[in-house]
Amino acid sequence: MTVGSLDDPPVDRPDPATDPGRGRRLGIDVGSVRIGVAASDPDGILATPVETVPRDTGSRRAGRPPRGARAGTAGPGADIARIAAIADEYEAVEIIVGLPRTLRGEKGTSARMATEFAGRLRDSLPEVPIRLSDERLTTVSAARALRDSGVRARGQRQVIDQAAAVSILQSWLDERSSVMRSAEDAARTALSGDDE
Repeated sequence: MTVGSLDDPPVDRPDPATDPGRGRRLGIDVGSVRIGVAASDPDGILATPVETVPRDTGSRRAGRPPRGARAGTAGPGADIARIAAIADEYEAVEIIVGLPRTLRGEKGTSARMATEFAGRLRDSLPEVPIRLSDERLTTVSAARALRDSGVRARGQRQVIDQAAAVSILQSWLDERSSVMRSAEDAARTALSGDDE
């Protein structure tokens, strides 16, 4: 998958030709202040919350290296470094970054921010496929689901960010399961047709 320009970010879909196989996947909900992170089980069936990572935007805007980096060097930023550490800890085979678009499918500031973040993550983890997945209304849906279950939104932004990441990843896992099952069925049908 090739990332398009920041002005026209592509949306990925699960594809048997590029699927990395069995293994944990991470879901990422990129916000302007926090990043929600979720992970799947190794079989790619269920997404669960992992943590909320603070955005490291100050060093990027000011053109300074991130905290902890030597002067004159450009590090990945504390947020990217933490997500790379989570990916390593979970032995992630794929990372799904939510791409927020408007209800009409248009791109906006949030989509550009998510695309830029995915590019930085890709630079830091070149061996792990980074996918952009349409995530319209996941944060709104997560907040509503938490409110309906008795969790108040005030003071619970970190929980909402993680729930949005779970929603992004679970949608990907469900679609992946359907796509892989269809591909297996097609392969079985093709094989049984050859036997006749």
